[in-house]
Order: sequence, then structure tokens, then C-alpha cells
Amino acid sequence: MRDTPPPYRTVVFDCDSTLSAIEGIDELGAARRAEIEALTNRAMSGELRLEDVYALRLALVRPSKARVERLGQEYVERALPEARALVNALHALEKRVVIVSGGVATAVRVLAAHLGVVDERVHAVELRFDAAGEYAGFDARSPLARSGGKVEVLRELGGERDARPLALVGDGITDLEAGEADGGADRFIAYGGVARRTAVFERARVTCATKSLAGLVPLLFSAAEIDTLSRRPEHAALLRATHLTS
Repeated sequence: MRDTPPPYRTVVFDCDSTLSAIEGIDELGAARRAEIEALTNRAMSGELRLEDVYALRLALVRPSKARVERLGQEYVERALPEARALVNALHALEKRVVIVSGGVATAVRVLAAHLGVVDERVHAVELRFDAAGEYAGFDARSPLARSGGKVEVLRELGGERDARPLALVGDGITDLEAGEADGGADRFIAYGGVARRTAVFERARVTCATKSLAGLVPLLFSAAEIDTLSRRPEHAALLRATHLTS
């Protein structure tokens, strides 16, 4: 696995257990939480292929449109400490911030808006609902509903003008795949502040297990960029949280 140090032009985040402390599908399936969580953990640890569990989990849950919209608010309520401050700092340095998730697009976009990430830079899986707002399926063509799909999305993102170098932060095996694959991320950071997945941490070259996303600052910014941020009062709290300043 290659590892290009900062600075980066593009920073990509996973959503579940990375930007927010919950797994969306587990919350949607609260009535069958143990069963859903077991499938999620096996998929994110690489024991099962994502495509083998994606449709199964949604069939078990069958979330309504209203429930998915509430999930978006739950993502916001459980956003990781310093998540919005980190995104603000990335934008201040004119980075392209993108969310790439196998989660439900409607809900992920709510969190993205809270963090200041525009809809056009959110890649997730669309669900379909009938006229009564009941679950009617998902976009099975989405690469993010199967193993290896994040690699395809990362390659497409990385091929955009002025997109490289590109860093990826995530907790699951699908994120690791995108970090290891040619044309994927130039740096992959395994994030374990919510769920430290052994299969991912053992293979990742760069890891972070802090409960606050401020711990990502020295891994995503160069020394010169940190110095620039330190001169701007609006970023002082973020830098204090990294223990880089007094």
C-alpha cells in the first residue's frame, strides 16, 4: 500500500463510524439490531462480501422514507467531535471534501449539509419509496452497494482535474480496499475512534484511534498548512484539540 504524505487536494471521508458515531443501517434496524449489527460487522471486517449482505439487511429493515429522514438527524446528533471544525479547516485551505459511503444517500446528505459538504460531493446509495413513503428497493447498480465499489468511485474522483493527491479516511474493509487499489487513495487512514476493526488496522499503514476527529489534523495537513491554520483564530479550537498548540 502506497502512502503519500500531505498536503492533499482532495480528502474523502466514509460516513458511518467515521464522521458519525453510528452505523445507519443498525439504527434503521433497531428492532432486529443484533442480527443487523452482526451482518454489518462481518461485512466491514471482510468476513462477508458487502453485496452478500446489503440487500439482505435492507430487506430485513424495510425503512420508510420518514424513518430515513430521521436517520439523517441522528447522524448529525452523533457527529464526531470536531467533525465540522475539521471540514471547515479543509475548506479554508481550499481542499475538495467528499463523502463516499455505502449508507443511505438521503440520510448521509443531511449530515453532509451540517458539515458544510455540498450534495454534489456526496456519494451514497439511493433508496426507492412508493407513493405512501414505504420502502420499495434500492439502487442495485450503485457500486457502493458491493465490494470493490469504493475503488471505482475513488478512481473516478481521483481522475478529476486537480484532484490529486487524494486522502481517504474510513473504518471498514471497503475503505481499506480503496486505499490498497491502484488508482484509489494516495493515503488511506484507518479510523478507529468508533469501531476499531482489527482486519483493517492490521493492514493499514496509517491509523488514528482518537475519539475526536481533531486527531486527523497531523495526518491530513502539512506542517506549513498547520502553521497557516494557526494564524486564523477560527481554527484555534481545532488545533488545541490536537495538542499542537497551547
